[in-house]
Amino acid sequence: MRQIPIAVVSQLITALLSPLWFAGTAFGATATLTPERWSITNARIVDGSGDPAYLGEVWIRGDRIERVMSLSAARRSADQRPAGLRIDAQRKVLAPGFVDPHAHGDPLETPDFTNALAMGVTTLTLGMDGRSPDVADIAAYQQRVGESGIRPNIAWFVGHGTLRMQAGVFLDPDPSDAQLAELARRLNAALDLTFGLSTGLEYNPGLHAPERELIALAKVVGRRDRLIASHLRSEDDDRLEDAIGELVRQGEHARVHVSHLKSVYGQGSERAAELLATLQAARERGIEISADVYPYSASYTGLALLFPVWAKTAEAFASARLERREALLDHLRTRVNSRNGPGATLLGTGGYRGKTLKDLENEFKKPFEAILVEDLGPGAGSAAYFVMDQALQYHLLSGPEVSVSSDGSPTSYHPRGHGTYARVIEQLVLEDGRLPLETAIKKMTSLPARQLGIKNRGCLAAGCYADLVLFDPGAVTETASYLEPLSPAEGFNAVWVNGTLSYGGDTPSTVRAGRVLIPAD
Repeated sequence: MRQIPIAVVSQLITALLSPLWFAGTAFGATATLTPERWSITNARIVDGSGDPAYLGEVWIRGDRIERVMSLSAARRSADQRPAGLRIDAQRKVLAPGFVDPHAHGDPLETPDFTNALAMGVTTLTLGMDGRSPDVADIAAYQQRVGESGIRPNIAWFVGHGTLRMQAGVFLDPDPSDAQLAELARRLNAALDLTFGLSTGLEYNPGLHAPERELIALAKVVGRRDRLIASHLRSEDDDRLEDAIGELVRQGEHARVHVSHLKSVYGQGSERAAELLATLQAARERGIEISADVYPYSASYTGLALLFPVWAKTAEAFASARLERREALLDHLRTRVNSRNGPGATLLGTGGYRGKTLKDLENEFKKPFEAILVEDLGPGAGSAAYFVMDQALQYHLLSGPEVSVSSDGSPTSYHPRGHGTYARVIEQLVLEDGRLPLETAIKKMTSLPARQLGIKNRGCLAAGCYADLVLFDPGAVTETASYLEPLSPAEGFNAVWVNGTLSYGGDTPSTVRAGRVLIPAD
């Protein structure tokens, strides 16, 4: 059997993309990136459990891991080693493919998600922040996605805001019992094919939901043993405990999860420790509560976040612009200045992409609040908001039951969509030493998989799906920045999805081996 050094995996992928394929020592005549058997030897195995790394060998059969063993055991079993493609990992790290518990994107428009594969992510979670595909038949939609082809695996949540619109509740702050029953019915049906309910309580229409509605839906989620992943009602530091408390009350009925935990305006590791203590106190009371964090000091969302509740929709904004103009200007002036001023809002869409509100003040020769009212409006696009403290956000990642997420997409104007997992390794593991590599990988693999309820992924053990990433930590680099946010991560040598070599040496394959996951998997 011929042994391939990992350094030539990119060339291997290029060869495999030709009309020929490599299996063992011979080239055949069928185009595929999925030899029936692989063996990866001389790897530094970090299995996602948090246990110390060790040198070993992994055998893959089809889409599953067949065997994992130490190098000494591999030598003793050499005569049983499968015929097929054998790769010498040259003591690079072999880990489970990363599981992103909070991502965005349209798999029918961007099915490749190369941004994710390039940083080692093999499973994405979509349908977050209360918004999921607005389709009548979830099963048919998921089948269409699967048949169209996707490179990473996708796990879906159903959006609370989407359900509200479908059930005819819309922006009603006091839904009737009949409307709540219809929401519950739709949610229960959607949970057959989704891993839980996502809420976006800072956005329309979720911000109108009363607590009795959220509790009623939590009971449905709990009966199905699914997860509620919540963009909290507020992420402002002085309102965080109240917002977490609202989710904790839902946690009396179901497992709950804080999406992209952050503190807007909060400062320092001490404040992060207080927030982690709040979550721990809830767990000690029997609440199953967890969280995810992305390692950046800027958030990214629509400009509507800056506008008051009474001016967030197009209709309400048009009315407020005419009838409450001075109140609207005053709100925007106060809101933006409290969020570190106009220089801290970097537009990410439209004709002003890459410019801050401060830049637009200089360009338009008028105050930023007037620009927001007269030239932009709440539906004008999205922006990055530099409103968080890096020391606080980094410390949050050290907490128990806190996993790593990107909250990114292939197209969003924020580096997290292309750099999150590289940044964790490059900065939090190697530069700052905040996390041991084994802990960081656990937070990127088995922990989010367990939180989401995804079985047999995020693990490197016999029987797990062969979602794997191979890399040298010292070579991993985040190349994305706020001005160049779509630059892919570097340093990940090879990524397997369901046993298929899907990315290597900055070279994506054309094979879409990802699957639409359902809770029964």
